[in-house]
Amino acid sequence: MDKRLRRILPRVQKPARYTGGEYNQIIKARDDTDIRMALCFPDTYEIGMSNLGLKILYGVVNAMDGIWCERCFAPWGDMEDEMRAAGIPLWALESGDPLSAFDVIGFSLGYEMAYTGVLNMLDLAGIPLKSADRPALSPLVIAGGTCNVNPEPMADFFDLCMIGEGEDMLPELLTLFREAKRGGWPKKAFLLKAAGIEGVYVPSFYAPEYNGDGTLRQLKALEGAPEYVRRRIVTDFNKSLYPTAPVVPLTEIVHDRVTLELFRGCIRGCRFCQAGFVYRPVRPRGMERLVKQGISALENTGYQEITLSSLSSSDYRPLGALCDGLLDYCVPRGIGLSLPSLRADNFSIGLMSRVQQVRKSGLTFAPEAGTQRLRDAINKNVREEELLNTCRIAFEGGWNSLKLYFMLGLPTETDEDVLSISALAMKVLALFRPHARDRTKGVRITVSTACFVPKPHTPFQWEAQVDIGEYRRRVALLREHMRARAISYNWHDADTSLIEAALSRGDRRVGAVIEEVWKTGGKLDAWSEYFSFERWLAAFEKCGLDPKFYACRERTFDEALPWSRVDIGVKPEFFWSEREKCRRSELSPDCRHGCLNCGALALMKGGRCDA
Repeated sequence: MDKRLRRILPRVQKPARYTGGEYNQIIKARDDTDIRMALCFPDTYEIGMSNLGLKILYGVVNAMDGIWCERCFAPWGDMEDEMRAAGIPLWALESGDPLSAFDVIGFSLGYEMAYTGVLNMLDLAGIPLKSADRPALSPLVIAGGTCNVNPEPMADFFDLCMIGEGEDMLPELLTLFREAKRGGWPKKAFLLKAAGIEGVYVPSFYAPEYNGDGTLRQLKALEGAPEYVRRRIVTDFNKSLYPTAPVVPLTEIVHDRVTLELFRGCIRGCRFCQAGFVYRPVRPRGMERLVKQGISALENTGYQEITLSSLSSSDYRPLGALCDGLLDYCVPRGIGLSLPSLRADNFSIGLMSRVQQVRKSGLTFAPEAGTQRLRDAINKNVREEELLNTCRIAFEGGWNSLKLYFMLGLPTETDEDVLSISALAMKVLALFRPHARDRTKGVRITVSTACFVPKPHTPFQWEAQVDIGEYRRRVALLREHMRARAISYNWHDADTSLIEAALSRGDRRVGAVIEEVWKTGGKLDAWSEYFSFERWLAAFEKCGLDPKFYACRERTFDEALPWSRVDIGVKPEFFWSEREKCRRSELSPDCRHGCLNCGALALMKGGRCDA
C-alpha cells in the first residue's frame, strides 16, 4: 500500500472502502497477464459491491487466461479531497495500481445520475475525459449497463458502448482487443472491427444532425458502422456464469447478502418499466441449479441472508420448490431467506410464512396507481380487490407493517387518480382491526410516491414528464388527504426526476451539460449530499439547452429519437400500439397468456421464450 494512502486512511470515513484485500478477491501474477481490465462503478464501494452484474463480469473476465480484471469505485468526497491534495491517482483495489496502467477501463452505468461520477473518476485517474483526446488504443474506455440503451448523452466520453448483457459480449471484445494490441493496430482499426460485434455501439461512427427547432433530424451512420446496433442477450441462461464465490466486502454494503438471480426478463409488460422491456425475453434458471448455486454462494461467503432476485420473483414457476430447497439448508443454520419483487395478484401467505422462519421482514407492494382505470392504462394488471385481499391475508398472517409504492405524473393521470391513492391506503388500513392476528402492536402503512420518468425503449418514450410545479401540486393534494396517524407519506424529490428524465432522453449535446456540471463540482449526483439542482440548471443554460426540452416535451411517432440506432429487439410499432392502448385504458395480456409479437423473441436465434 502507498505510504501516502496509509497516512490518509485514518482521516476518512469508512477506510475499508479503499484498501482491497477482501476474501475471494482474485489476484493474478502480472507476468502471466497481457491484458488488464479495470471494472469501474461510478458510485461508492457499498453501492457498487451490491451490484450483481459487476460480480458476474468480474468472474467472467477473470476466467479468461491472461486477462486480469480488477475493481474500482468512486471515492467519497473526503477521500477525494485527500487524494487530490496528496497527488494520489485513482487505483484498482486488487493491485493498487493506478487506472492509467490498465489496458481497458469499463464503466457500469445503471442509472443516469452516475454520469458525472464517470468524468470525476477519469479525471482522478489522470485520463483524458473525451474519446477524441485519447488517440492511442490503450487505455480503451468503454461502458455497459442499462443506461446504454441511449448511449448518446455520454457519447463523447466513451470509445464504445456495450448494448445488452455482457457475459458473452465482453470476452469477445477483449479477445479482439488482445489481437489488436499484439498486432499494434491503430485505435480506429480496432473500433471498426469491434463495431462488427453484435451489441457494440461506437459513438464516433454516428453523426447527429439537428432541425432548426432543436429536434434531432437524424443520427447518421458513417461508413463502416452498422445501421442499427442490436442488443446482445444471453440465450441460454442456465449456462451463464453465476458467481458462487463473490468478493466479500470488508465493510457493510447496501445489499449485504447473497443475491440469487432467478430469471431475466418479465412477463408483465408494464408500460412505464424500462427494465421489463430491455431484458426481454424471459429466461429462467433451473430450480435445482439455483438451489446448488445458492448454497454454494452461502458456503463461500459466510453470509447470513440470501435474497431471490428478479423483476417479479413471484412469477418464477417453481418458486415454492426453490424456497423449500434453500430453506432445508438455511433454517438449521439461522440463515434468512428474503423474497422481494412480489406482486399483489399472486401473493402467497404460505410461501411467505415458510421463507420467514428465520427472520421476519416487512412487506412491500407496488400498485403504482390509485384507480383501476390508471392501473389498466399503465398495464399494471393488478385489481384493487387483489391488493386488498393480499393485505388482509398479510394482517391475518401477523404482519402489521406494509409499504405501498405509487407514481405521480403517469400519462392520463387526473386529480381523481391522485386522491384515490389516499382512499386506497385508507381501505388497507381499515382491514387491520378486523383481520389482524395481534392488534396490540398497532399498524403502520407507508405510502411512497415517485415522479414518473419517461424512459427510452418503453411505450411511454414519447410522453412528456409533468413539470416540477405540477408534480408538487399533486404531492400537496395527496398530502392534504393523507391524514390517518397510522399512514405515513413519503415523496420523491422532483428536481432529481427532471434531470434524470433529461439525461435519459437526451441527445449528444447533453454531454456538454454533464461536463459543465462536473467542472463546477458535480459528482455522486445520486446522493442528496452532492446533488445540486441549481448547478444542473446553470449548466443547461450555459450550454444553450433546456432540460424541459428533453423531459417535458411530448414527441411524435415520426420524430427521430437519440436512441434510434439501438435495437433492443422490441419493435417501435409495438411500443406505439401499447401507448395507444394506454389512452384507451386497455390492458395487454402478459406473455403467459399469448405472445403479443413484440419482436424480442428474435433475439433468441431459434430459441424460445420461457415465460
